[in-house]
Amino acid sequence: MFVKKPIFYIMANKKNGTLYTGITSDLVKRAYEHKNSVIKGFAKKYDCNILVFYEAHEAMEPAIFREKQIKAGSRKKKLELIEDMNPD
Repeated sequence: MFVKKPIFYIMANKKNGTLYTGITSDLVKRAYEHKNSVIKGFAKKYDCNILVFYEAHEAMEPAIFREKQIKAGSRKKKLELIEDMNPD
């Protein structure tokens, strides 16, 4: 049986472009939705459809905390986080 875990993720529209942060329990489905502009909102408006970072958590509360922590940080910190995991 596959157990879904909360995942904090960041999507971008291009290298060093607009960033979108989110939380999901099904990253494959959510990435597909972003890639195909299925859901209206910020990510669709700014064409954020490239998965550049993700981080799995054991429960939803830590994932939400992490998203808030990252959103509150500087753009530079977000880019450093992305480049540590995904240098390309």
